[in-house]
Amino acid sequence: MDVVMKELFGSDIGLLSLFTIGFLIAMGLFIWFKLSKKAHEGGN
Repeated sequence: MDVVMKELFGSDIGLLSLFTIGFLIAMGLFIWFKLSKKAHEGGN
């Protein structure tokens, strides 16, 4: 496992993939939050 982490953080491609995954998760949470907020306002 340490070797995998070293490869991820040691190479540009690994850092880029980590950044991309983090960005996708952040966008997913943001969209989910907006949709759930809109659903609550529309339901009441």
